[in-house]
Amino acid sequence: MTIRQIALKTQAALLAVATLVAPASAFAGPADTYYERAFVVAADARCNLFQPELARALTAATAQARGAALRSGVAAADLTDVAYRAGARAGSVACADPQLAVVKDRVDGAFAGWTRLSRMTFPGDRFDWVANRAAYKRPTWRLQQASMVGSSPVAFGYAGEGETAALTAVVSWYGDPRPTSARLVFRDPARAPRPWLAGDSLIPASARASLWSSGVTAAAPTLLAKDKRAGDAWTFSSAAAEGLEQLDPRETFALEFHFRDGSVATVPFEAGDFAAGRAFIAMGTV
Repeated sequence: MTIRQIALKTQAALLAVATLVAPASAFAGPADTYYERAFVVAADARCNLFQPELARALTAATAQARGAALRSGVAAADLTDVAYRAGARAGSVACADPQLAVVKDRVDGAFAGWTRLSRMTFPGDRFDWVANRAAYKRPTWRLQQASMVGSSPVAFGYAGEGETAALTAVVSWYGDPRPTSARLVFRDPARAPRPWLAGDSLIPASARASLWSSGVTAAAPTLLAKDKRAGDAWTFSSAAAEGLEQLDPRETFALEFHFRDGSVATVPFEAGDFAAGRAFIAMGTV
């Protein structure tokens, strides 16, 4: 099944959802799509409608719909209200409701295609997240975004072998100097609740969260950029992923590489659909 066919089936499934939830929906366009998917996720949590793999596919699709709504200009606070309304509506529908059974059947058919996809690209404004669920015996990128610092390619995301993947940054340096440490820098929602939408400009230091790498090793050849023969792999704790998932998809976060002479190389990345990509690879290898 192609991605286009999956999209058409998904649209048909959402029409069934719209029929059931229309009385509570006061939104249109991308926010409405997010409402419909959030409703199905909430109904599944309450009524156990779907198998775990399909439920994870729905979670990925819902995160993607939220990102699309934010990019279209819907405020994050409004989407919080959308999610609340969807949850409330799901709570008011009986699990034995015949219309909910219709929704279940159509969603089953639409999102089953997601569970068979091995690769998916989540486009961003400037950078894309590329997800890969194909099972390889050698380390590979499960979720990756590519950037540059000077002439040196840098990739960030989840990398690993088999079902195991860790949050990793891989860089192949041009020239001899090597950094002594690396850290992720992003907006701290506790200090700055509103998204920082200033292009490549990072949020002021007073509103930042940061997380230092837990270590560095030689990167596996399969994780290197094209035509590169060597590189460093810096690993980060899973706590970083929770912080990145809270960002607006239009926001920038960065990797900082700190050198012995006090200089810092800053590499920009885009939050994009990180949450959707993470949910997609959580479906497991195929």
